Amino acid sequence: MKPGTRLKSAACDTEVMVIRCGEGTIECGGTPMGEAKPADPAELSADHANGTLMGKRYVDEGGKFELLCVKPGKGSLSVDGTPLVTKDAKPLPASD
Repeated sequence: MKPGTRLKSAACDTEVMVIRCGEGTIECGGTPMGEAKPADPAELSADHANGTLMGKRYVDEGGKFELLCVKPGKGSLSVDGTPLVTKDAKPLPASD
């Protein structure tokens, strides 16, 4: 996988754009994401149903993965079962 790849969830409507990617499987709703949406939707895992927000960036703790949500959904993002969190905006410098 490379930056710029668009991934679609197999369990909900979530779609993400890969910004930065390391080794591992990107999942949404507890199922792996792919470049094409499957004909039969997968079951949404209750443990991975926190939802995604459009326009937010999701990162892992190590900084190896960064995903931009381009279409929100009911599933939450994870890598190999480890949840991703929203990336905080950097504060602007104070102008005096």
